[in-house]
Amino acid sequence: MLDAFDPPAYLAFDPATRHVRLDPHQPAFVQNPYEAYRWLHGASPAFFWEDFGFWCLGGFDSVNRLLRDRRFGRQNPGGIPDTRGTAKDRHHLKAFDAIEANSLLELEPPVHTRLRTLVNRAFVSRQVERLRPRVEVLANQLIDRFEPNASVDLLTAYAAPLPITIIAEMLGVPVEMGPQLLDWSHQIVAMYMHGRTREIEETANRAANAFADFLRQYVAERRRNPGDDLLSLLISAQEDGQKLSEDELISSTILLLNAGHEATVHQAGNAVRTILAQGGDPRRFFATPEATAATVEECLRFDAPLHMFTRYAYEDLEIAPGVVLRPGELVGLLLGMANHDPAAFAEPEAFRLGRVDQKNVTFGAGIHFCIGAPLARLELQVSLKTLFTRLPEMKLAEQPRFRDTYHFHGLERLQIKA
Repeated sequence: MLDAFDPPAYLAFDPATRHVRLDPHQPAFVQNPYEAYRWLHGASPAFFWEDFGFWCLGGFDSVNRLLRDRRFGRQNPGGIPDTRGTAKDRHHLKAFDAIEANSLLELEPPVHTRLRTLVNRAFVSRQVERLRPRVEVLANQLIDRFEPNASVDLLTAYAAPLPITIIAEMLGVPVEMGPQLLDWSHQIVAMYMHGRTREIEETANRAANAFADFLRQYVAERRRNPGDDLLSLLISAQEDGQKLSEDELISSTILLLNAGHEATVHQAGNAVRTILAQGGDPRRFFATPEATAATVEECLRFDAPLHMFTRYAYEDLEIAPGVVLRPGELVGLLLGMANHDPAAFAEPEAFRLGRVDQKNVTFGAGIHFCIGAPLARLELQVSLKTLFTRLPEMKLAEQPRFRDTYHFHGLERLQIKA
């Protein structure tokens, strides 16, 4: 194991200032960020990440606490919460900013409270557990399409179409639009990655504009002819006589579509890779409903799909000994690092079911806890169990590699052969 005096070759650390130079695009880090996380846990789980320009926390207790601390928030006191752009002039991001301005993920109380109550009421009313049979049918249909004795990319053939089909059906938009929705979503999500360019920004803005225009057509149709779908429920949801505005409805729907599949696809791929690495008969991880649920929870902890969540300080706050943030300054909460904290988990790098210390911050915590977590858990439980039950002899056709998309953490592809 690395010790406090032997950092990975690609990481430079100044113990006097606790400054770290670590290019998140460095290939060794992209393929295995946990090596750097392990060393930083021993050296300083609170550090200034120079490549991002703000302080980061990687200890489980610190991350969990700050996610719940209302003195921090997603909404920049000075305006739209995004300081990573290529220029101060944001005219080329008008459509993207319009979506962000009404997004649950980027707002704080009291607006956040009202929006989340309305969206959650509609979401919960669908009773996520009732979707289990449909997810199982869909999972089996997708596996039936695999070519016998041929390798298949599980990401494109299984992990991606399953959640986008489910969320499209829930919202009542055409399932055949799935590839286009995925394309728009990928282009929008690229805005949150390190080192974005003007081209990425302009592409994201076009995607946001097209996505919003597409949804407005369906919102207008559902207003005229409501149905038994999530979009109709979002339109009709009320709280103390208040409803979602048109812009709030569009932003909330885009968020649900993006969050309804983006992280789930990454997590499904990471989980399959992890389970195959354990060797033996993978069906043992899904022998009972309890084992299936425990397997998914350990997959969520072991190799999370989102590794950083940023928040703004709203007052002068000491986040670690000697580290004080001023109002408006960012802090990076390293979810993937927190899930591997040796102070919180026994043998954090071991994949172990039935942990007495089973917990994770993969879905966040506090008021911004992922609204789609119940659906994501259900989709992962059903899709992983169905896959390994149907294809217990499945093997990797090639060594999978992770995409250079920090702070998202997912595979480029996952070629398997049954």
